[in-house]
Amino acid sequence: MKKTRSGRGVLMVLTLLLAASGALRVGSGVGTALANATAVAPQSRSDPQGCAVTPLALAEALNAREAEVTAQETALSDRMAALSLAEAAIKLRMTEMAVAEAALKQTLQIADGAAEADLTRLTTVYETMKPADAAKLFAEMAPEFAAGFLGRMNPAAAAAVMSGMDPAKVYSISVLIAGRNATAPKN
Repeated sequence: MKKTRSGRGVLMVLTLLLAASGALRVGSGVGTALANATAVAPQSRSDPQGCAVTPLALAEALNAREAEVTAQETALSDRMAALSLAEAAIKLRMTEMAVAEAALKQTLQIADGAAEADLTRLTTVYETMKPADAAKLFAEMAPEFAAGFLGRMNPAAAAAVMSGMDPAKVYSISVLIAGRNATAPKN
C-alpha cells in the first residue's frame, strides 16, 4: 500500500508545478497587454472622418459588386442552358445520322448484292453460250469490260471463248486481267 500512496504524491506535486507554471505565463502577458491598451488613445467610432471608406460608400460598392456578380451568374446560367439545348440537339442529330447511316449501309448492301447477282448471272450466261457465239460478242466489247467477265468465268469456258477471238484483242484482255491486282497491297 505504501507504493500506491507515494505514487499519488508524486503525481500531485507534478500537477501543482504545471498549474503554477501556466499561471505565471498567463499573468506575465496580462501586464504587458494592459500597458499597451492604455498607451493607445481610443478613437471615437461615431466619427466617419477617421475611416478610409465611409460605411455608405462601402455599402454602395458592395451593392454594385453584388449586382455585377448576379449579372454574371445570370449570363452563366443562360449560357449553360444554351449549351444544354445545343448538346441535346447534337445528340438528336447524331442519333438521326446513325439511323441514316444504318439505312444507307443496308441499301448499299442490297445494291451491291443485286449488282453481284446480276454479274454472276450474266457470267453464267456467257459461260453456257457456244464459244464461237460468245467470242463474237466479246470481240465487240471494250477490252476492260470483256476482261471483267472473262476473269470471272470458269477457266475452261474463258479459254474456249478466247480461242475464237482476234489474238490482238485477246492479248489486250489478258494484259488487263493480269494487271488488275498489280496495285493490291502485298503484305
